[in-house]
Amino acid sequence: MSNHFDLICIGGGSGGVATARRAAAYGANCAVVERERLGGTCVNVGCVPKKVMWNAAHTAGALEHAADYGFDVDVRGLDWATLVERREAYIRRLNGIYERNLDNADVTLLRGSARFVDAHAIEVGGERYSAERFVIAVGGAPTWPDIPGAELGIDSDGFFELTECPDEVAVVGAGYIAVELAGVLHQLGARVRLVVRREAPLRTFDPIIREAFLEAAAADGIELVNRFVPERVTRENDGLVLHAEDGRQIDGLDQVLWAIGRAPATAELGLEAAGVETAADGSIPVDDYQVTSRHHIHALGDVTGNPFPLTPAAIAAGRRLADRLWGGKAGRYLPYENIPTVVFTHPPIGTVGLTEDEARARHGDDAVTVYATRFIPMEYALAEQHAKRRSAMKLVCVGPEERVVGIHLFGMGSDEMLQGFAVAVRMGATKADLDDTVAIHPTSAEEVVTMT
Repeated sequence: MSNHFDLICIGGGSGGVATARRAAAYGANCAVVERERLGGTCVNVGCVPKKVMWNAAHTAGALEHAADYGFDVDVRGLDWATLVERREAYIRRLNGIYERNLDNADVTLLRGSARFVDAHAIEVGGERYSAERFVIAVGGAPTWPDIPGAELGIDSDGFFELTECPDEVAVVGAGYIAVELAGVLHQLGARVRLVVRREAPLRTFDPIIREAFLEAAAADGIELVNRFVPERVTRENDGLVLHAEDGRQIDGLDQVLWAIGRAPATAELGLEAAGVETAADGSIPVDDYQVTSRHHIHALGDVTGNPFPLTPAAIAAGRRLADRLWGGKAGRYLPYENIPTVVFTHPPIGTVGLTEDEARARHGDDAVTVYATRFIPMEYALAEQHAKRRSAMKLVCVGPEERVVGIHLFGMGSDEMLQGFAVAVRMGATKADLDDTVAIHPTSAEEVVTMT
């Protein structure tokens, strides 16, 4: 095997693998470096196992409502160990698929940690490899608070190492990882406190999403503890105690789960030897074409600090990079706008485009028209009143033509229905286009095309 390649992708997650496979399809000689399991965060400790756990939690919710439809169901509990065993077996199959896909694409897999020795060479396991171009796609890792006793808690990776569902847990964080894991743990039987430093979680989302989530979480029994700044964690009487700077404390905890953000995993790459500039937080600044401060070294995915730390965004950026450099598609790149995203709460959130506040800041108050609706979806038609949960939807439109620049959904089915509407937003659909679309009845999705 030659130690020189046209492209070396550092990181065997979805972004790195997608880039290498697309470049190889154009004839480039490519390698991927990975020190752990193939698939990166998404496959191993992110999107995939999270969705498995969400599916389990969703099933638990469905069992609770089975009696609404006349089913006499005897639920004897959850075998957490069996759930984890089957989840991990599924992930191992995916790891194998990733490796076979690289082999089928004639992409060389280099096992180990990569470190730049100069601008055109890296070292992996004591062996030196060179390339005409590099892609850095190493992703990130969970961050931990710098407070005494933090190590008594776990992070989002540690969540997937749990051997049983904790009875009492504090989930500390305000972003999508925090609310997702809080929901899963609650649905699977834990008493959950969602601990946030400010007033509420999901601060970057449209207010209708945040308000609808808080209403549903409170109705379900997830306890919001706001304006709580963690100061330390102690172990007392066989339980954990989370202390706040203002003197408050949450005691009797089995777990404290830190979900306070993720940091780029760049510290051990030797980027200084390659002359690649990094930001203060360790992320790698890039231009629109994923080019770093060195023209032949590219970066994509979470490591760049882009506003959409999503697996599909990393894949799309990597494939476009390969299209441009090896596929003859000049000017090809990923615009980081109108990228749809879903938060797997209970029920889920789906959003694409600008929030109402963003639209007003960009286009002015007079240019923005908003349509919104709140309703109880038909899934709850037979449920007792106290068990019903309201969905919420908002369209953000701009200009006299009312071009749709934002769609925000909360409720059953939001995760699946958003994809098609994201296509419409990306194509420049107007409110009149939605109005002119025949609704599918009876569905929640029809509300998007019937709002007045």
